[in-house]
Parts: sequence; C-alpha cells; structure tokens
Amino acid sequence: MNVIAHGVDLVHCPRVARVWRTHGERFLERVYTARERAYCLDCKDPVVRLSGRFAAKEAVMKMLGTGWRGGVEWTDIETLPDPLGKPLVTLHGVTAELARAVGIALVLISLSHAGDYACASVVGVDPPGP
Repeated sequence: MNVIAHGVDLVHCPRVARVWRTHGERFLERVYTARERAYCLDCKDPVVRLSGRFAAKEAVMKMLGTGWRGGVEWTDIETLPDPLGKPLVTLHGVTAELARAVGIALVLISLSHAGDYACASVVGVDPPGP
C-alpha cells in the first residue's frame, strides 16, 4: 500500500454544540448520514461523537484537496465504528469517485478527543497489491 494523500482536522466541540443547538435537525441531516446520527445520538455525550465525525469529514476533504467544491457532500463521507470500535471511513457518491480518480482505494482514520477538542487524521492509500 502506498500513501496517496493525508488530511487532518481539529474541531472545538463547543462550536459543534452551538451549531447543533442553533440549527437542530437541519444541521444533523445536512452533515451526518442517518447511521452516523443514530450512532452519535445513542450515547451519554453526543457532542463528542458529532465533533469527531465533523473533524473526520473535514480531514477527508483536505485529503482530497477539494474542500466543499467539486460536488463533495458532507453525507458522502461516513465514519462509523467496526464491531470492536475502530473507526472506519466509507465514501459515497461524487466523493468516492474523486477519491478513485486520484488513486485512493481506502481511507484509514484515527480519531481522538481531549477536553473541548476532537481531532481526525486520515490517510488515503492506493489498492493493496496482489
């Protein structure tokens, strides 16, 4: 596997809480997939999970070098845990097409939370060899 690109983002959790409080469901539906919403809201402190996924989406956009341009949608980037809790990124729609176009077959992610901050680091890698 070869690294094609990297992206990182840091989110201030109180900012995500403020946007959620101000815009409610409209914010959640615009930014998070239905499965992400279900996962994030099913815990003691949803803001921590929402912030981590927001950071993940921003980091993926940085990895691709697109930001919000080129047809990238927030909900094209989905981060959910595997059965053991390891975060996994799944790309959909135009975002998946953009990743394939630059040779990214898999997005590896690390999420971290500390105090008022959530951080995501993503690495786009090419397809594994035979």
